[in-house]
Amino acid sequence: MSELRFHWCSPLESGQKKASGQYDAGSLDFDEILSFVKEAEELGVDSLLMAISYHMPDPLPMLGALSHLTDRIKLLLAYRPGLLSPTLFTQVVNTVSWMSDNRISLNLVAGISPAEQAYYGDFLKHDERYERAGEFLEILHELWSENGPVTFEGKHYQIKDAQLGLRHKGGGRPRIYISGASGVAQATAVEHGDCWLRYADTPAEMAKAAQPVLEQGCEVGLRMQVLARATREEALAQVAEMMREPDEKHRKWIADFVANCDSEAVKNSFRLADTSGDDWLSPYLWTGAVAYRGGPALCIVGSYEEVADYIMEYKAAGVSEFIFSGWPSREEMRIFYGNVLPLVRAREARLAALDTTVGAPGQVA
Repeated sequence: MSELRFHWCSPLESGQKKASGQYDAGSLDFDEILSFVKEAEELGVDSLLMAISYHMPDPLPMLGALSHLTDRIKLLLAYRPGLLSPTLFTQVVNTVSWMSDNRISLNLVAGISPAEQAYYGDFLKHDERYERAGEFLEILHELWSENGPVTFEGKHYQIKDAQLGLRHKGGGRPRIYISGASGVAQATAVEHGDCWLRYADTPAEMAKAAQPVLEQGCEVGLRMQVLARATREEALAQVAEMMREPDEKHRKWIADFVANCDSEAVKNSFRLADTSGDDWLSPYLWTGAVAYRGGPALCIVGSYEEVADYIMEYKAAGVSEFIFSGWPSREEMRIFYGNVLPLVRAREARLAALDTTVGAPGQVA
């Protein structure tokens, strides 16, 4: 049984200092971002998600710079089909694969808000965006696998004799994560991706959602928050502190934004938050920040031991990867990798040893 993979959300994701405050947008401190990324590299973070949204810096130039200024950490680029032609996008990714020594992976996002998509001149509906994403990914795969020119005639893209002089380093392609909770998102992940990435639910519900995806050979990952402290009492106290004097103006802004969303992932997260009653879907899954931070704000909360145990419940449900963030993001990253990850690895090692013992010749299962 393979080890779980743990990624973190990059500091391009603004507004991580307090769960109930407004986004901190309008400026860019690249030196601080580089410092964050270098610490993440030292801590052993697998990949950093370079998120995309209109209120953030564009991740592409950040990715290029960070790939040259780091040595080991992988960079997970979130991008939306429709912003660049598939040929140009493949060219960019191939270039970064050489700049970074193959440390780039992709998170293709179809978009969550028709209003935000319209900012960029994109007026396709939800399912049409995934249809376009499928064509986009089909062209990318062909450009990565074909030696000759690629011609494609689709509804959304027409490409004639496309060819690139610079192939992906090593002749392969990046790992591909497809985001979304809808049926069409799942189908796109299974057909074109390596990992179906979605917002969280309880381990029991994730097991139901993951089964058909896993059966078709695609892995499952979760994008969520984590808040761990030495004791459960300390963790709950931190939750209460984060929610002290919340920014209700920002909450209203989020509510208006979500009202115009067509993303099943976003709507499902808010449904879970609305039905949780006391802000808890389980003793360890907190929904209280969703109204201020959206779908990714579903948060595992507890002591180091409790958080490690709950993560192992997700593993048993079929989840193999996590993209975490926290409030504040840098401090929570230190806490997780320093205190929770060793406990998870110890639990995985015990399970692996048990599997070996049970399966050994002469042993009684």
